[in-house]
Amino acid sequence: MPGYVFSIAMCTFNGARFLPEQLQSIAKQTRRPDELVVCDDGSTDDTVELVRAFARHAPFPAHLTQNPKNLGTMANFENAIRLCRGDLIALADQDDVWRPDKLGRLEQEFASAPEVGLVFSDAAIVDRDRQPLGYNLWQAIGFTPSERRAFREGRAFASMLRRCRVTGATMGFRATFRDFLVPIPRGWLHDAWIALLISAVAPVAPVEELLIEYRQHPHQQIGGQDRGLATQYRTAREMGQDTFLAIASRFVEALDRLRGRPEVPLGYLRALEEKVAHCQARARMRDPGTRRLPLVVGEIRKGNYSKYSRGWKAVAQDLFLP
Repeated sequence: MPGYVFSIAMCTFNGARFLPEQLQSIAKQTRRPDELVVCDDGSTDDTVELVRAFARHAPFPAHLTQNPKNLGTMANFENAIRLCRGDLIALADQDDVWRPDKLGRLEQEFASAPEVGLVFSDAAIVDRDRQPLGYNLWQAIGFTPSERRAFREGRAFASMLRRCRVTGATMGFRATFRDFLVPIPRGWLHDAWIALLISAVAPVAPVEELLIEYRQHPHQQIGGQDRGLATQYRTAREMGQDTFLAIASRFVEALDRLRGRPEVPLGYLRALEEKVAHCQARARMRDPGTRRLPLVVGEIRKGNYSKYSRGWKAVAQDLFLP
């Protein structure tokens, strides 16, 4: 196996309640990290003291950086990624628990396929007390077997244009992409941005195992709750014109970052342009007095609902919801 240097980028903010279990699970990795980089975003509880105490006895270097002001989750992860010095970088939330072989499995995937740029896994969904909630992460987000096969066959980018399938807490990526990935535009979730850009230039490999316990609790910013039809309906109703314009703007930022890179297929750039145009068309449908049906029919004929949205669900949303 190649001699990789493996870094962990962890972000913390008032995480004292669950942080010790996460730190201990990292310490118990069968493949120990070569460094742990922790960026704290202005915690007012015991988080900083817990990290310092852990660093004094950790079986690997653990570095703590305290941000002079609160940056927010996305900018904090960007900061942590910049500070990592390894060949491989795994992202860590403060409230999960890793299976002992997590880093080893990620490294195994990278070593077996040098062309792979990013690896991510499934996760067990647990409550605040680590009791299973009866479903896994990929079930919660609807990451189907056919989509997993598409990732393995090199078609991850097309899937990512519909919805992000990669959760940051389960991912690792090659540090050679760092300068390409940062800065992370503020409208993006860090994991969606990283996964989309890397999928445009390198294969992305899903690992079927449940490599972490992904904890659900009231204070987390982003979770993996199992979203039923009622929740999906409420979310769809809340997506107004500004929502679709914001999505279009975010993908313009991705398009700008990818343009000019010779390894990006021209078809990917065209697909991004079509994604932007599709989101702009869905925004126009929300203009008062607009006749939606011709616009919806036009997007159906282009195949854009299946390529860039959630298929028939998006069609129904555009026809019947405000």
